[in-house]
Amino acid sequence: MTKQAKRVQAWTGDRLAIHDLAEAVKLVKANARAKFDESIEIAVNLGVDPRHADQQVRGVVSLPSGTGRDVRVAVIAKDAKAAEATAAGADIVGAEDLVERIQGGFMEFDRVIATPDMMALVGRLGKILGPRGLMPNPRVGTVTPNVGQAVKDAKGGAIEFRVEKAGIVHAGVGKTSFSDEAITANVKALVDALARAKPSGAKGTYIKRISLSSTMGPGFKVDTASIGA
Repeated sequence: MTKQAKRVQAWTGDRLAIHDLAEAVKLVKANARAKFDESIEIAVNLGVDPRHADQQVRGVVSLPSGTGRDVRVAVIAKDAKAAEATAAGADIVGAEDLVERIQGGFMEFDRVIATPDMMALVGRLGKILGPRGLMPNPRVGTVTPNVGQAVKDAKGGAIEFRVEKAGIVHAGVGKTSFSDEAITANVKALVDALARAKPSGAKGTYIKRISLSSTMGPGFKVDTASIGA
């Protein structure tokens, strides 16, 4: 029989039971015992089949308590729009030069924003940014003429969500250093955004199961009714 690590042996709480949101948050934080500020992650199992075009779920939501992460934002824009992005706090700003750097392997960013007039140029990066989920897209606000606001949103706690092949949405909703109330507010904001993004092809129960975990800790099931899902 395989011996469990001391970290696993120290876990507390019933991982098979379904907890209300407040209790799940407390359990996740109590079991986050790493020597760093662990991320709090949510997994939402949706009643959709992403293989069908009318059952795609994708969007963006601003978390009221932020993410606790320093998001590095790259903006592909020219002239006045480039200056606007820089003033808003973008980490990397450029046009043809930035596209060439990315083609050469530069990936020191977490979000890419582009102005509509640059999309012909950005299209060259599809095979690089697409698989990483970084390709600018107007549906999630990363292709926009209002680059200043987009940069501020990204820096301030806006996150993208997208359903995976198994019908699950994974997202970070804060850090273990956050208060219970801050994590709860972020979870509710994300679940509300998922509800609003319900596709026309979804049938039956849409939000089926939800669980919360920390980076190194166990997952706990959450009662969807306690979130208002």
